[in-house]
Formats: sequence, C-alpha cells, structure tokens
Amino acid sequence: MKSLFVIATSLVLMSLTTGCGPRQFSEGSYDEDVNEANLLDDRWSESDMQAAVRDLVKSATNHYAISSSKRPPVVMVTKLQNKTSEHIDTQSVMDMVRVELMRGGRVSFVDKAARDDIAEEYEYQNSGMVNRETKKGKGNQVGADFIINGRLDAINKEVGRKKTVYYKITLNMTNLSTGVIVWSDYKQIRKRFKKRAVGL
Repeated sequence: MKSLFVIATSLVLMSLTTGCGPRQFSEGSYDEDVNEANLLDDRWSESDMQAAVRDLVKSATNHYAISSSKRPPVVMVTKLQNKTSEHIDTQSVMDMVRVELMRGGRVSFVDKAARDDIAEEYEYQNSGMVNRETKKGKGNQVGADFIINGRLDAINKEVGRKKTVYYKITLNMTNLSTGVIVWSDYKQIRKRFKKRAVGL
C-alpha cells in the first residue's frame, strides 16, 4: 500500500514539474495583415515603426523642398539616435524611411554605407583586370542635396497596475550646401497597458 502511495505521489510531482517547466512556441501561423496593430507587449514594435514612418514620410514629401523641386533631390539617410532604454534596431527604421521615400519616385538616394564597397570596387576596376570601356572611376559620383537623420525618445509611466509607454520619433532634413534644416517633424505614439495577474 505504501509503495502504491509513493508511486502515485511521484507521478503527480512529475506531472506538476513538466507543467511548470519552460515552454517552447511550437506552432504558428502567418498574419494576413502585417499592418495590424501588434500590442503583444509594452516594447517598441513593428506597428510603432510603420505608423511613425508612414506619417513622417508623408510630411517630408509634402514639404516644398521636395514637392517643388524641378528634379528629384538626392538624399542621404543616416542615423537615428536611440535615446530609449530599449534595444531598438534603428537602422531598420531608417531603411523603411528610405524605401518609402523611394516608392514615391520624388527622391533619389546615395548610400553612405556603400562608400567603402564602392572605393574598393574602383581599385579593382583600375587594376587592369577590367575592360577600359566599362570600368568606372573617381569623380563621377553625385553629391547629396540633403541628409535625413533623427532621434527616438521614450517616456514610461507606471502607477499601480497601469502603465503608459510614450515614443517620439523626430526626423530632420538638412541642406548640405547651407547646413540649414529645411524640414523637421515628429510622430508621437502613446500606448496604454494593464497588469494582469498570472496564475499557475
């Protein structure tokens, strides 16, 4: 009788241990709409990025520096400073800014990150390995008219079971000839959350 009790107790403990152990996400599905709001947690999400980029790109393209230009101005997208306490891929944000601006067809771009690769390719093409008629060289690159950079800030407020998360993303477009900021705008995002009791 005692042995049966020991076995039963062991089985119960095993089942509890298994149930309380770490779980893995083993099944998933694709969201039909990647633009649907993602409020799975209280951190920066792709929904925040999409909303911010959409509104800021619209503001930039409507500004006279772009809208009244006789030719598509040449723009260089550089850094977005992350002043939040979160680890955020700010390069992904600026990549989306560049892509959305290019989709409108009213802006051309030069790639700062590609400069080292371009310089290396110039060296190779001038090494004698490349046909003279097709090789490229220094002195023909197009200079940027504007630089776009910015900053991401956040404020978190928590009282009792309630929490608000506030983000502000600011972008500036600077004229390279004059150093004057010709366009600047920001997008604000505020999200509300409530703590929920977690049971076993």
